[in-house]
Amino acid sequence: MQKKYEEVVAWIRGELREGRLKQGDKLPSENTLQVRFGVSRQTIRKALSVLEEEQIVRSVRGSGTYIEIGKQKRQRSMRIAVMTTYVDVYIFPLIVKEIERVLSDEGYFLQLAVSNNAIEKERMILKDFIRERSIDGLIAETTKSGIPNPNLKLYKELERMGVPILFINSFYPELDIAHVSLNDRAAGRMVTQHLLDCGHINIAGIFKADDGQGHQRYAGYVDALMDADIKVKGKQVVWIDSDEIAEMRDDCSRILKRIKGCTACVCYNDEVANKLVGICMDQGIRIPDDLSIVGIDNSDLSRFCEIPFTSADNPVQELGKIAAEMMIDKIQGIGDIETVELMPDLVMRNSVKVITHI
Repeated sequence: MQKKYEEVVAWIRGELREGRLKQGDKLPSENTLQVRFGVSRQTIRKALSVLEEEQIVRSVRGSGTYIEIGKQKRQRSMRIAVMTTYVDVYIFPLIVKEIERVLSDEGYFLQLAVSNNAIEKERMILKDFIRERSIDGLIAETTKSGIPNPNLKLYKELERMGVPILFINSFYPELDIAHVSLNDRAAGRMVTQHLLDCGHINIAGIFKADDGQGHQRYAGYVDALMDADIKVKGKQVVWIDSDEIAEMRDDCSRILKRIKGCTACVCYNDEVANKLVGICMDQGIRIPDDLSIVGIDNSDLSRFCEIPFTSADNPVQELGKIAAEMMIDKIQGIGDIETVELMPDLVMRNSVKVITHI
């Protein structure tokens, strides 16, 4: 008498013979198979286990079970890919250096790829990873995560292939993939609260529109203002994209028009704050007497700017260390990848004026 799990196995084999299932196809869910055959989940899992041992199917955690006939488990390459938007500027060298240190200590190689924050370049890199099948894991910085991205299915394909993925600095909300980052909302709130504590009421903001970090830092800015019963004024907020940051000084009239009448400004990051300091110096606006400025990340730009400015610290070395260690643990089967959001610290410099209200 045929056992119940054998009936499921026989059905899947029959579907393959008839061509209704083929290489790469996803099987129906366990619940669907339970209903179809009137059996328990344990019976379905036993059937799938038998097929996996025969190298007919492959189960991908969090994704499902796929037809992968005769595919042997790929030998570990000891290579972990790290894809960042940039590599040799701003906070990126510290992140990459720390990831490389941890990987090297554990005998892994770092394969570095740079997307230049361009969706097309990200797509090309991901396709190469899929085609070459030569990496054990991927630590990726998202590309323009604040706008729709057509590359999400490529990340899903890598997961289906069994490649663990971890995002750093930001994440794609459409994908159920963990990330390690600064708590950007907390950082936006922290620097805004500092300005409020120093007596500022009319506080402008400059935020990045095309990535998730910009949205989260803006949300923290709004949180602090609303908690202080201060109206959030859209006309005091400037939204810029990645390309416009480099051209801020050429677009100074629009920016100054938006922040006119404000005594302080929250900047998306230190790069934006550094550009705003330059605009103010060009226009004879004194910092902090006429305008107080705060940034986020506590990068070298905040320390060595012509006018050093207050900034929320982004613990990037800890970020890189956690990301690398978590990826290694996942590959070695001794831990899972989980979301970690690091809390910022405020580093105060002389860019904020204390206003006393009488």
